[in-house]
Amino acid sequence: MKTLLRFTFIFTLFGIAALTLDAADDYLPGPDSKPQPGVPQGELIKFEHASAKIFPGTTREVTIYVPRQYDGSKPACVYVNQDGVQWNAPTVFDNLIARGEIPVLIGVFVRPGIVKTADAAHALDRFNRSYEYDGLGDAYARFILEEVLPAVEARKTADGRVIRLSRAGNDRAIGGSSSGAIAAFTAAWERPDAFTRVFSAIGTYVGLRGGDRYSTLIRKYEPKTLRVFLQDGANDNNIYAGDWWMANQSMERSLVFSGYDVRHVWGEGAHSGKHGTMLFPDAIRWLWQGWPEPVRNVAPTKNTTLATLLIAGEGWQLVGEGFQNTDAPAVNARGEVFFNDTGRNVTHRIGLDGALAEVNANCEKASGQAFGPDGRLFSVSGTIPNVLARETDGRTTVLALGNRGNDVVVAHNGNVYFTNSPIASSNEPSRVWLLRPGSREPLEVDTGLRFSNGIALSPDQTLLYVSDYRSHWVYSYQIQPDGTLAHKQRYYWLHEPDGEDQSFADGLKVDREGRLYVATRLGVQICDQAGRVQCIFPTPNGRCSNLVFAGAKFDTLYVTSGDKVFKRRLNTVGVNAWAPPLKPTAPRL
Repeated sequence: MKTLLRFTFIFTLFGIAALTLDAADDYLPGPDSKPQPGVPQGELIKFEHASAKIFPGTTREVTIYVPRQYDGSKPACVYVNQDGVQWNAPTVFDNLIARGEIPVLIGVFVRPGIVKTADAAHALDRFNRSYEYDGLGDAYARFILEEVLPAVEARKTADGRVIRLSRAGNDRAIGGSSSGAIAAFTAAWERPDAFTRVFSAIGTYVGLRGGDRYSTLIRKYEPKTLRVFLQDGANDNNIYAGDWWMANQSMERSLVFSGYDVRHVWGEGAHSGKHGTMLFPDAIRWLWQGWPEPVRNVAPTKNTTLATLLIAGEGWQLVGEGFQNTDAPAVNARGEVFFNDTGRNVTHRIGLDGALAEVNANCEKASGQAFGPDGRLFSVSGTIPNVLARETDGRTTVLALGNRGNDVVVAHNGNVYFTNSPIASSNEPSRVWLLRPGSREPLEVDTGLRFSNGIALSPDQTLLYVSDYRSHWVYSYQIQPDGTLAHKQRYYWLHEPDGEDQSFADGLKVDREGRLYVATRLGVQICDQAGRVQCIFPTPNGRCSNLVFAGAKFDTLYVTSGDKVFKRRLNTVGVNAWAPPLKPTAPRL
């Protein structure tokens, strides 16, 4: 690599006023990027793809590279690239495949979508590149997996070979430049089961559509299994959205912090593909190094909360599936879990041995339930406007009439707090209620949340927490001696999914250290006592409505996840509101 630096001196009446550095690069491709004698050349197949599902109305060119060594007898490895054919990639693949330095792979080069105008003489097309590439979320990954790759497999080579692509993430790489680079990373981030190897050149990890959040999210999420190659130059863009050069370095530092297998090459180049083209062969060799051995993270995360909570070898385990809609997990003094399948209107119990049993054929479709200190199971429902208690002998007692509910918690002193969410078709406000022991008249103790949902008590039972489903806040209240609430604050700040204006914050639970566990659309977000999200555990199916600590030691987190229930043992112990209060250690501020 040779870099030419041109220095310009600017003189004023007072001498040298400034020294500017004008960098001009001459990153030249090497022999791996040029056709070599005797190396078979792959076939390129082009077609126009029209999206009718993920990005409706768009059309784009797709180019398929099929190496001569591919015989169609088994699925091939895959490399997907945004912005079409770049990096002299077909020639690079020809050379590296011929020498056995990368596996036989099929390249899929995808242009960004365009919504074509019906009147080209007077109107512009709509250009979808930034919309598709720069945003976070799973839309682009789904587009590639559900639309483009099946369309590729529908083609054949000129000599009739059928195109078959591996479904395994370990057999797939994805890459791009600039916005195409962040699109590649996002696809792998959202679907590490589908892409584990990422090539990123001059990546746009800045504030165009939220890409600047990645350097933080990478540090908070339970590490995924990815191998990432990063390239950028010191003279890359520095504009209203951010500084590409600094953003790429932040990405690299975050990936290293979290234990990912990452390499980088920094240069002096500007926002161009010259440096990326030069180093592409070496980057691709490294990305496929060791294949077919699976990609692995190279170090443990340095996130102390993650490192504290995670237990080696203890991942998510499936407890049960085939339900319609699971919710309302509650735990009794033995550590058994009771949850409702609101779709079928039944309550199930998970025994300490993991066995599932139906224990109530009519749960009133309660979306919230919790055990009290007397062993009764309290429940609230959005369809049956009553507060109920299921007695230890199986009878149901109506504690209060006419109060719809969403979620509920019962304090050690017998106070019952519950939320109710507004019906979309009504003007009813969202409220928080208190039902004191012996009373049949709930007291409204707060209103004004957009959609009050999950509810929990702090370990010392002096604070009440309520999640607002339609915002990114969990509210904190101080409980007064008479059980009423004071000093309301938007206290816990949550992360939101891209493309959404709310976190979908639902069920809440706490552990002995005072950490708050929040069921959200992104997974379980875990906050410290000071109100900050410290780490995020995605669930296996991407769904999470409620949660509870259970098991003989109350160290296993159970999560209701749509049609499934998962569990995971953690290095902590949950706190039960029915138990005596305990004072956790003060947080670091």
